[in-house]
Amino acid sequence: MLDATNNPDAFRPSSNPVTIDNVTRNDRMAAIAREQHPRILATYGGEYSDAKLERMVAKVVGTLTLDPENPNQTYNITILNSPNINAFALPGGYLYVTRGLLALANDSAELAAVLAHEMAHVTANHGIQRQQKEAEEVLASRVVSDVLGSDPSAQVALVRGKLRLAQFSRNQELEADVIGIKAIGRAGYDPYAASRFLQSMAAYSDSRNVTGAVNQNLDFLASHPTAPQRIELALRHARQFGAPGTGTRDRDSFLAGIDGMLFGDTPDEGYVRGRTFIHPKLGISFTVPDGFVIDNSAAAVTAAGPGDQAIRFDGVTVDQRVSLADYVRSGWVAGLDETTIRPINVNGNEGVSAKARAEGWQFDVTVMRAGGQVYRLLTAAPASSNTLDATASQVTGSFRTLSDAEKANLKPLRIRVVTVQPGQTIATLSAQMAGVDRKLEMFRLINGLAPGSTVSAGSKVKIITDR
Repeated sequence: MLDATNNPDAFRPSSNPVTIDNVTRNDRMAAIAREQHPRILATYGGEYSDAKLERMVAKVVGTLTLDPENPNQTYNITILNSPNINAFALPGGYLYVTRGLLALANDSAELAAVLAHEMAHVTANHGIQRQQKEAEEVLASRVVSDVLGSDPSAQVALVRGKLRLAQFSRNQELEADVIGIKAIGRAGYDPYAASRFLQSMAAYSDSRNVTGAVNQNLDFLASHPTAPQRIELALRHARQFGAPGTGTRDRDSFLAGIDGMLFGDTPDEGYVRGRTFIHPKLGISFTVPDGFVIDNSAAAVTAAGPGDQAIRFDGVTVDQRVSLADYVRSGWVAGLDETTIRPINVNGNEGVSAKARAEGWQFDVTVMRAGGQVYRLLTAAPASSNTLDATASQVTGSFRTLSDAEKANLKPLRIRVVTVQPGQTIATLSAQMAGVDRKLEMFRLINGLAPGSTVSAGSKVKIITDR
């Protein structure tokens, strides 16, 4: 142990500290990843700042970087302010994890398993293997461009599932699984954490609608399928370290780190509460019909429903001197039938509605002025559908402005860690949750509880609440 009294120089900062910036200074791949970092932040809602949470994640990463089989790799870890469930690493050691993924994990070992898997893609040079050596720089740019797109219109392609981040081959994914499990086992973590989290991911995949439909192409499942054979492979490699119970899970430290973490959407993007979208800053709200699932993104609020129906809602800036009817005619609506344009009143707000047709689809187009802003509500249905009018009427009729009291009372959802009291059950605990549909299912999902599982007094569990 160093003694500061006998050796005062021992605690002076190094003149040449080991950081990711100086270790990768001459690494072309790392330089490209560094340049793309701002675009990553822009796509995933920026960086999520929480000192307690950051310390917990850094502790896990730090433990993994002590691996003697990979002593030279350094990492720059960023927690992304996104409800999507994702983690990925870019060439050069840039490592990212979303708060959405942290909400699904249940202990440090599970987080370590995810991060070790992504680190394995870097250390195994999987990205480089996808192209010839001379194409490294093109590849590094493509890895990022494929997920972000070159402009906002690229998000359309993302939604259609045409682009994926780091879409490695099946063999590369399995290799990363094996490398990651060995790494967490050597680090002293529970090697069975990998299979546990894969099972949680499978449950999440089966219950996507429980969380609201986020952009699926920006989450972990887009390139990490949780096939049963993959889970079995993870179990087989975990058994090489011993029977279940081997290694540490470090659950208390993990739960303390995520306690109070934001869950779901931010106030700047508005909140999805079941079938209702509420935006406290814009002061507006609307509800989609039963059977529709809302997807809230930075560009627009969309909802998918039965019979291939879809709803899109967004806001635009329109000069107050321009009438809503003239705005509808201004060319942004393809296939507009101008004879259908008519003025309407939407719960005290000026509005205009119209109809359009294009390529086998029919549309109801409604624009409204509220609080100095113009909002566009588009409802789409197949040309043969007879439900368009009823759906459009229902969602348009639900649009309203919020009172000051309503805006003040709206709070973001957060993860809260609670201790199970004697007599409490999964049913009573899940009933405490707020802001989510199917509370019992969601409680099981975020706590990694299989059907039929129970909770015991004194144990800690996660709930979602606005308190």
